[in-house]
Amino acid sequence: MTTKHESPNTHHRQAGIRIKACCHVLVHSTLRVPSAGRKYNRESGFTLVEIAMVLMVIGLLFGGIVRGQELINSTKTRNLAQEFRAVQTALYSYQDRYKALPGDNRAAATADARAIVASTPAGLIGNGRIDGAWDSSIDSDESRLVWQQLRVAGFLAGPTQLSDPDYIPRTQFGTKMGISSNMQVTAPTLPNGQYNICTSGIPGKFAKHLDAQIDDGNAQTGAVRIARTSAPGIALQTSEIDDAEGYLLCFSF
Repeated sequence: MTTKHESPNTHHRQAGIRIKACCHVLVHSTLRVPSAGRKYNRESGFTLVEIAMVLMVIGLLFGGIVRGQELINSTKTRNLAQEFRAVQTALYSYQDRYKALPGDNRAAATADARAIVASTPAGLIGNGRIDGAWDSSIDSDESRLVWQQLRVAGFLAGPTQLSDPDYIPRTQFGTKMGISSNMQVTAPTLPNGQYNICTSGIPGKFAKHLDAQIDDGNAQTGAVRIARTSAPGIALQTSEIDDAEGYLLCFSF
């Protein structure tokens, strides 16, 4: 039995508190089941949205890797082209200064006492050609002394002693590079030009990229020729070139 009088406002406040308490219980009891259900779903697998997001991220990463590799390949090809162009520029600069070709210059030692004058191939010194094989190992050959005379004259960097293990220049691929007026790849057609710079062991992928970048993209025509190291005189069709195999690559000018 109530012994104390309670105002209507007091009843209203108490009723409001009871209603809020009931709502609180109702809301939590209602949300508890979906919450448990969501937890169960997450533990049992991924939603379609989550799978889509993962696939999108994988796609972006893969695309970035592929694009990055393409940029690396393009840079390597461009650097190889620059290595060839540097030799070409050095040769023309030497010729302009001395009115003779490096390696073929009879008066090379007169201009600079450090220079070594070629004596082979016999009878061909001073004939306006760089004679000898592009990869000659004969120290007296014009084609081998090209590098010594260009370096002594200051047109290229590198050792001037023929006995130095780094005397023969190498490309960024580690392959030896040489130059000669004797065209190496002569079939199916003889390339134009007076000289060819060659290197052996260039991966087919980069040989083809170089051909497309600075020439006509056809390994049998134009200034760039690509051949097997086992058959260095015969240019291959571009479709025959395997990306991973090493090839002889020659650039004529």
